[in-house]
Amino acid sequence: MRKLKDAIYGFAVGDALGVPYEFKERGSYRCTDMVGFGTWNQKPGTYSDDTAMTLATCASIKKHGGINCLDIMKKFTKWLFEGEYAIDHVIFDVGNTTMSAINRFDGVYPFCGDKDMWSNGNGSLMRILPLAFLDNVTDEDIACVSSLTHANELSINICIEYVHLARELIKGNDPEINFDVPIKSTGYVKDTINSVKYAFSTTSSYVDCVLKAVNLGGDTDTITAIAGGLAGIKYGYEAIPKKWIETLRGKDIIDSCLF
Repeated sequence: MRKLKDAIYGFAVGDALGVPYEFKERGSYRCTDMVGFGTWNQKPGTYSDDTAMTLATCASIKKHGGINCLDIMKKFTKWLFEGEYAIDHVIFDVGNTTMSAINRFDGVYPFCGDKDMWSNGNGSLMRILPLAFLDNVTDEDIACVSSLTHANELSINICIEYVHLARELIKGNDPEINFDVPIKSTGYVKDTINSVKYAFSTTSSYVDCVLKAVNLGGDTDTITAIAGGLAGIKYGYEAIPKKWIETLRGKDIIDSCLF
């Protein structure tokens, strides 16, 4: 059975690969290795909000032995306002829907996500992977964790779909994955999951998967992170190039959050 470490390192490495290219147009560059600077002027191996919020979720699960939505939201607040789980405590990329939800959080009621159709960015999908590693998590639980920041039915259903897919891979199964042929690598959650499915299902190694994802352009960090999480599960930690692991920053933070 694949371990959480396979998934989270696969995710974080994918995130760091994508950070320098975020918002760049497909075909205007070619990523072949882990580099730095670019869009966000960050050092090579720096992960973004995608990994930081995923680690916050992991840390809460580790603390409570399961899902505690109030604690997860408190950890998101620590991340956004204090840089907890972020490299050098620096926040350089935050989605508007996520920021708005965290700003609305009163410390008591955690479900702050908007339900309108315009609030379907990929901000809950990008942090939902740890739930696949909990045996007793229901679809309702997944919906609740999504609803902390993204409460529209579309975002919720895609989070559920992704967790189910990850679970199949954890079991060692090879599920059939279908995707729409027009690949739009945007931050819209439907486009994101389609891009992830495309990159993952049309490649046969971790490296090929994440490079295909990052070279789609657009929301490169999130799409490559989410695809990398699946590829990490399927191919294992050992399939991630050693030099990419060595370059990845914040490994001490990652290791401290794994449950």
